[in-house]
Amino acid sequence: MIPFNHLGWFFKTFGTVIYPKSVRQSLCNFLKPILPKARVLDVGSGTGVMSDFAHKCRDDLHFIAVDPAEGMLKFSKQYIQTHQGTAESLPFNDNDFDVVVMGESLHHFSDVDQAIQETVRVLKKEGRLFIYDFDSSTFMGKSICLGEKLLGEPGNFFIPVELKKILESYGFKVHITEHSWRYTISAQLQ
Repeated sequence: MIPFNHLGWFFKTFGTVIYPKSVRQSLCNFLKPILPKARVLDVGSGTGVMSDFAHKCRDDLHFIAVDPAEGMLKFSKQYIQTHQGTAESLPFNDNDFDVVVMGESLHHFSDVDQAIQETVRVLKKEGRLFIYDFDSSTFMGKSICLGEKLLGEPGNFFIPVELKKILESYGFKVHITEHSWRYTISAQLQ
């Protein structure tokens, strides 16, 4: 397994470079209709890179991050409230968040179905979900998937249309945006 608990400084220093401008713009567009002071949960947040990008778009939102690696969370910005925990067992109440974001974290979850169930549980009615990850149907996506599996990670990578079907089965209306060998999903609970 990748020793994330000991890689916080590395990810804080270099993690932002793998977020293309088009992904950051998709995130900003996704956040435009969100009401001020909405609660945004960053699941599998690592050092809070996704929250940092979201904060640059909307600094009027309340950011909460959850990650199993305390060594990653300690590098989060001060405006991000951090909690240690997993996507499969989120340490929050039902209907607690307006938005959930997942930046390059979904493929690390041990049980994707349980993580989605937990996401649905903590989201408010008509809550929104934003996912950024690597497309496993592309050469780069397959390469990253293989590399992570060799390092002992779960490697739960998806072809975007497959993930769309899974999310729709949980009640989300889903829109996919392709970004070369990466993709974003903007979804809303119906």
